[in-house]
Amino acid sequence: MPDNLSHSNLTSRKSNIKLWLPGEDMGGNHAEFLEERLEKLRPTQMTVGFAEVALKRKTFRALSTEGKRRFVSEHPFPAVRGPGGRYYITDGHHLGRALLEEGAGAAKISLLGDLSHFDAPAFWREMDQRGLSFPFDAKGGRQPFENMPRSLREMTDDPYRSLAAQVRRAGGYRKDSIPFAEFKWAEYFRRRLSLEAVNGFPELALQCARKLARHGTALCAQCDAAFSKICGARERTEDDLLSSENG
Repeated sequence: MPDNLSHSNLTSRKSNIKLWLPGEDMGGNHAEFLEERLEKLRPTQMTVGFAEVALKRKTFRALSTEGKRRFVSEHPFPAVRGPGGRYYITDGHHLGRALLEEGAGAAKISLLGDLSHFDAPAFWREMDQRGLSFPFDAKGGRQPFENMPRSLREMTDDPYRSLAAQVRRAGGYRKDSIPFAEFKWAEYFRRRLSLEAVNGFPELALQCARKLARHGTALCAQCDAAFSKICGARERTEDDLLSSENG
């Protein structure tokens, strides 16, 4: 499992303002459900995997008209009310982008809390402290919050995020309820597989990433010729991987 992927890292810095985290026991409180136009929803991350968006679009497109209405109703987006009364979703970004591109008008929201009394800098600090934002670009670099996209359409492609989802579906690791968990896996693969390999040799990259997820960095000491091409220009040892990760 990638480093820093734990509930303790998510919850240890909470302030005394209550927000319900996705999947958290609400202690008898009932979720508030609202409706909002998809085009008005604000993301709390900078990227999505376009391949994942395409897959969700295909699945949604295959539904009947009634099936689409039911699907949207049964898949609310967890969101926090932020500055200006805008809703910032904390999960479901791929689905939101897919529904938007498929022409779905409105979405159902499960309100986690209200931080609309904060100005933008204070809001993002609060979200960051709670682990409810992921301000990292497609190269894995942290960006200032003023660079966050203002709509689901503005999110850019991170091929490693698509790879992470593919690895999970292939049994490489279990789905986790921690927000942005698959981005942690995306970064794990980014450090070990070149973008050229991911884009140019997708099937081999998936095989290699799946083994990396299951067996860790020791895998690359055992790479055969095909995997060596994916892992780098030469066969890489565990020491190589550790040194490149630390660098």
